[in-house]
Amino acid sequence: MKSAASNLEKKLSGGRPAVTAEIGPPKHSNPEGIISATQKLKGCVDAANVTDCQGAVVRMSSIGAAIHILRGGIEPVIQLTCRDRNRIAIQSDLLGAYSLGIKNVLCLSGDHQLFGNHPTAKNVYDLDSIQLIRLIRRMRDERLFFSGEVIKRDEPRFFVGAVANPFAEPYDYRVDRLEKKIEAGAEFVQTQSIFDMERFERFMEMCVERGLNERAYIMAGVTPLKGVRAARFMQSIPGIIVPEEIVRRLEKSADQRAEGINICVEQIKYIKEKIKGISGFHIMAIAWEEVVPEIVERAGLFV
Repeated sequence: MKSAASNLEKKLSGGRPAVTAEIGPPKHSNPEGIISATQKLKGCVDAANVTDCQGAVVRMSSIGAAIHILRGGIEPVIQLTCRDRNRIAIQSDLLGAYSLGIKNVLCLSGDHQLFGNHPTAKNVYDLDSIQLIRLIRRMRDERLFFSGEVIKRDEPRFFVGAVANPFAEPYDYRVDRLEKKIEAGAEFVQTQSIFDMERFERFMEMCVERGLNERAYIMAGVTPLKGVRAARFMQSIPGIIVPEEIVRRLEKSADQRAEGINICVEQIKYIKEKIKGISGFHIMAIAWEEVVPEIVERAGLFV
């Protein structure tokens, strides 16, 4: 079975910077918040990620939330974690998601359950994220289930993505791990939130040296900060570096939210102009979707 490429894939392959945003499903069954966020993002992004119980906190399923986003006129990218599913459940979800018109999947290991609201839950991790990428590509390209059984018809043909964290330790291993994901079949990559430009520039230099940007589309992740409290919270998250100069700049500002937007726009412009190998931007405006159109317009990213 052949199907049209996803909108995100078309944009990335067209050579112009793609833009994605992120929508977190709610901790209840009412879709109004998802629908509202979709309308705020409509017309300024190429696709929207739907998180999969981020932080190991129970939320509406990424696939269920993605359908509301798709109905609202934005192409979704479902996130799929290895934490909660064995390979049977993963394949079942993939078949169901594709049958509903979802064409993009982002593969993640998933936050450990100890960080969430069910710390005594049993994790699964039947596969890791690299194995998951490889096996989803196998379903598409070889028409095989994970077991090796043939998919006799209508195989799911996802555009397959991965994540990269340029700031986690050990730092020297970050590019190696990204290369393994690309070798497994990742076609696009979204990075963790970038605040330390110098460190990110070094990371991308290594990626370009290895030609990783030519083997997969790398999208730089940015997050507008609402203020000092948000910056301090981000500093507490392992694998994220927020330089003190950004915190001081927010502290000195009369309007911290406006300054947070200014910083994000400046970051995007700097990456566009100074850092090689970037194919797009993933804007993670956490519960602040209404600022994404302004950021996209001011940064010269309008789709």
